[in-house]
Amino acid sequence: MPRSIRVIGVPMDLGADRRGVDMGPSAIRYAGLADAFDALDYGATDIGDLDVVHPELGDPDSIEPSTGRAKYLAEVRELCVQLEETVAETLADGTFPLVLGGDHSIAIGSVRGSARDGDIGVVWFDAHGDFNTPATTPSGNVHGMPLAALLGRGAFSDVDWTTAPINPENIALVGVRSLDASERKALRDSDVTVFTMSDIDERGATAVTEEALSIANAADGVHVSLDLDWLDPQEAPGVGTPVRGGVTYREAHAAMEVIADANLRSLELVEVNPILDQHNQTAELAVELTASALGKRIL
Repeated sequence: MPRSIRVIGVPMDLGADRRGVDMGPSAIRYAGLADAFDALDYGATDIGDLDVVHPELGDPDSIEPSTGRAKYLAEVRELCVQLEETVAETLADGTFPLVLGGDHSIAIGSVRGSARDGDIGVVWFDAHGDFNTPATTPSGNVHGMPLAALLGRGAFSDVDWTTAPINPENIALVGVRSLDASERKALRDSDVTVFTMSDIDERGATAVTEEALSIANAADGVHVSLDLDWLDPQEAPGVGTPVRGGVTYREAHAAMEVIADANLRSLELVEVNPILDQHNQTAELAVELTASALGKRIL
């Protein structure tokens, strides 16, 4: 783990139905992110937020009807291309990129940036599969599609800014408990490994995360994508698409402590929605989990 961190804010909610995740980066910073870096003796630079088009100025019908529904796709593209470049430049500078979302569609940019000059695997902590395509999505929201987009599935096969050079055999989803029928079939037919909450119930968060990391093992490290709805809503109420039955506070920290011992290349936290939160509880938890992933220990 490099001792220098670059914080990249991505205040976007174009990929989601509910407004509010655009304020996620500010809420996480306000929750004490800089203090967490100081406590760990990390040198950190916060470059502020990338420019994002507001929904009122975007085009919700920005993909051709023949390919299905993907709302604000042109605007998501603009942001993800910008983020990809920023993450790639950060790594080229020998600095660790920490991306603060925003909705999960931003992962297209962060993963592509991490993979541009490296052979990487991905561990995706999420209640959902994010494996829909424009043809299968029930909502048209791109935050339910980033993993499918990165693998060039469906309509994304001809979209040059989404596909990343990642072997699906090096991708592990952890903590899944809500899948659309089409996603379930697509994931079963893919080479992506899926660990559901039942796996965590049976084996424990530590063992599952260790296996996920072994699957994501690649020459240049692992990108970790952490959607806060991975946690149970009692722990993280401030998310746009909460699903009951998620991981507990301690399970989440145990998993992040395992991540800290891996060859971590890049990290993003997404879907913190302060409008739906209680006393900034979810943003504070995001800071705590970031600290655990970067090496904080009880003793």
